[in-house]
Amino acid sequence: MLSDIIKNWNTYCVERNFVGIGSTRKVHRIADYVVKVHLHPIGYKQSQKELEIYKAMVQKGLTKFFAETYYVDEYISVQKYYQQLEIIDNQSFEIDMKKDIPLIPKGYEDVLVLLDKDFDCFDLKDSSNYGLNEEGKIVFIDYGMSKSLYEKQWVPLAEAGVIPQIDYDYCNSCGEKKELRMYGVHDQDKRCYDCGKE
Repeated sequence: MLSDIIKNWNTYCVERNFVGIGSTRKVHRIADYVVKVHLHPIGYKQSQKELEIYKAMVQKGLTKFFAETYYVDEYISVQKYYQQLEIIDNQSFEIDMKKDIPLIPKGYEDVLVLLDKDFDCFDLKDSSNYGLNEEGKIVFIDYGMSKSLYEKQWVPLAEAGVIPQIDYDYCNSCGEKKELRMYGVHDQDKRCYDCGKE
């Protein structure tokens, strides 16, 4: 099935399979896989970094902490599917090493240090970057943003309104307080994704 998904991803990545969207990638679930469609070249760079990290974790015997990255090209990446952590009050939250103890697998703190030191990873504790494995423990599903990529490329493009930043505010269409995709400081279109703003 994996080879078919890779070859025909356009036919698989339809609205009914949509599971999430970030500033640079849009995610669809197909059976036990997710396809991350690159919306911007930065998304491609993130996916390449995830593949690099996953291969390194295979060598280190630390794959249980990461969604397996099977394939990356300039258009998509394919990973193993894990159920995302639930949002709280329509927004993600920061993983708390004390409060979220039941979710945290043994050795997690060591992996955080490794990702920071060896791979320059950024935004490691945001709940939107995690899924849950069969034991109910967190697994990295979005781990390709580095500090240097964020600071040198993502931030300037977000400030220029080329790629969206995520704001937490009331949607002008449905009235719910949600995460909104905002394109620069002059963007006044405060609609959520469900109300049509990508």
